[in-house]
Amino acid sequence: MRMKPCLARLSFGLLISALAGVGVTAETRADQPVPIERFFQRPAVLEAKLSPSGKQLALTTSKGGNRVGLVVVDLGEGNKATRAAGFSDADIVQFDWVGDQRLVFSVLDLEAGSGEDRRYAPGLYAADPDGSKLMQLVRRQGKPFVSSGDSRDRSLEWNHQLLAVPLQQEGVTPEEVVVGKMDFGHNEVNSLTPLWLNTRTGRTRSIDLNAPTGTVHWLFDSKGQPRVAATRVKDSVAVHWRGPGETQWRQLAQGSMLKPAFTPSAVDDAGNLYLKFNEGPEGYTVLSRFDFDKGAPQRPAIVTTPGFDLLGGMVLDRAGGRALGVRVDTDGEQTIWFDEDMKRMQALADEVLPGRVNRLNCRRCGADDMVVLVRSYSDQDPGRLYLYEAANKRWQSISKVLDGIEPKRMATVDLQRIKARDGRDLPVWLTQPAGSKAGQPLPTVVLVHGGPWVRIGHWRWQAMEQFLASRGYLVISPEFRGSTGYGDAHYKAGWKQWGQSMQDDVADALLWAQKQGLASDKACIAGASYGGYSTLMGLVRHPDLYRCGVAWVAVTDPNLFLDAPWWLNDDVSSSGRRYALPELVGDVQKDAAMLTANSPLAQAKRIQAPLLLAFGESDKRVPLVHGERLRAALKEAGRPPEWVTYDNEGHSWRKVDTHIDFARRVEKFLGQHLKDDKP
Repeated sequence: MRMKPCLARLSFGLLISALAGVGVTAETRADQPVPIERFFQRPAVLEAKLSPSGKQLALTTSKGGNRVGLVVVDLGEGNKATRAAGFSDADIVQFDWVGDQRLVFSVLDLEAGSGEDRRYAPGLYAADPDGSKLMQLVRRQGKPFVSSGDSRDRSLEWNHQLLAVPLQQEGVTPEEVVVGKMDFGHNEVNSLTPLWLNTRTGRTRSIDLNAPTGTVHWLFDSKGQPRVAATRVKDSVAVHWRGPGETQWRQLAQGSMLKPAFTPSAVDDAGNLYLKFNEGPEGYTVLSRFDFDKGAPQRPAIVTTPGFDLLGGMVLDRAGGRALGVRVDTDGEQTIWFDEDMKRMQALADEVLPGRVNRLNCRRCGADDMVVLVRSYSDQDPGRLYLYEAANKRWQSISKVLDGIEPKRMATVDLQRIKARDGRDLPVWLTQPAGSKAGQPLPTVVLVHGGPWVRIGHWRWQAMEQFLASRGYLVISPEFRGSTGYGDAHYKAGWKQWGQSMQDDVADALLWAQKQGLASDKACIAGASYGGYSTLMGLVRHPDLYRCGVAWVAVTDPNLFLDAPWWLNDDVSSSGRRYALPELVGDVQKDAAMLTANSPLAQAKRIQAPLLLAFGESDKRVPLVHGERLRAALKEAGRPPEWVTYDNEGHSWRKVDTHIDFARRVEKFLGQHLKDDKP
């Protein structure tokens, strides 16, 4: 079906009312559970960005329709809002301002489930803020061309992606962006080549590069000039630099996929390279500048976050590319401002909106006529958007992020640092139901995160955790060894420990909560992807701890994950399988015995507890055969699981209907095994 823009207009006041959901969703009675639909709805606002001048605000929203569209609000006289883009068969998932009079955006069919983004490139489009002059710049793989009424088709092929949107300033051609063409080479050497792309004409022009071989990642300054080229050739990764006024690239560092020297984070127009590297015995990630004279990161670091890796990045001034501060996430998000004016603005926001994280994005930052977009949220509130105009000191409420969420009925989130059985520091996130009382242990869900090489816990509202807590369960989310975000030593302690010390950490989190009187002996284990694998291994290794398990899109056979047969169409890269997974998980030949001992499929006869299994039929990360083989093995062992698959869903649920159906199944399943009167 051809996608057509929708140009409906509405007043700013009506926009606020519609987006905020005022009077639309009634509060539920305190003695009734919060409806499942509230937790897994499409957000009222997915993303919001001020235009470069601060005179317009663009938002992606599904309000007023079934699809996520792009709305632009004129913050000046009249406060008019326009749906700048909206398609009948696709959702706008990312966007940016090219200038005050042009936007670029990419799309995805969210109704097709999470398999869609594996099969198709998202393409790239551009439109004016009033919705006119829509142009397709990059085609979507496997999708028809979207005509703008111009018979000339200059759209690029699907293997192009947006890399940078330069600031409108002297020396920059208006309405141009930087895109990259991905070439898939031989011998595991790919390359990403930047090009200038005009968002009005679709014309491209080359960038003077002389790029290093195998460049797969770029960093640009505010004028769109390439400054950092990160290369990967087989297992070798390197960082190259070309500063202002320089014509040649120079290599700054070299390492491997699993052991890079440092990670480039940002560049500014003064020629500074900001980077992250590991420091100290625990290897916490810190932020510093690169010292070009010494050829090494500057010490001491600019910002450190003891006990945590430095997550987040630089906050750059849109007016000049200078660093205003650093956004970090420890046990809660905060911004460390270098700029004194922004320090004062943060203090003002925190005074007006106390007890919350208040993330600031500004235009004309620090000036008397500064405009600030504030995203304010907490562990119990998904968030609200506010606009602050410094010229008249006016605050204005823009929108809730989710409709129908009553913060007072939501759970609280807390981070505890406990000791694992071998003495390792173990971060554990607790989501405690509203109204829970000290000394009254609760039935518990141990929710194991996927990845596993990620950090999943944050002090913010998260749908699955809040849904489970709303049903009366304490939710324990351990950051077991192997998780990132808590130091390189914690991450590497999980190498080749699937089903072993990583699994002990999950058990230790529950045992600690039971000892503290928080968790009762009624506990189930649950998780997706690696979390699903851990769920299965928890039932194998610690059967006395868990009454049941819920595993979705779960790895059931590490050997199948590590060494997929020719007929299995998955998306794990050949370089990842060759250079990373043997170190992270195990070598299929050298570690064969260990992998078999920690394979849920091989150990299926040891799974005795009730089990709910769910899979996406279009999953390219953990294909459906993982689930089918385990299901057959459990049937043969006389313990058939509850089973559901979802058509056209991939490695994470994307369709609202899928989320709701799965949550209902989980609610019923947990209720049968955790809320009965059995001892």
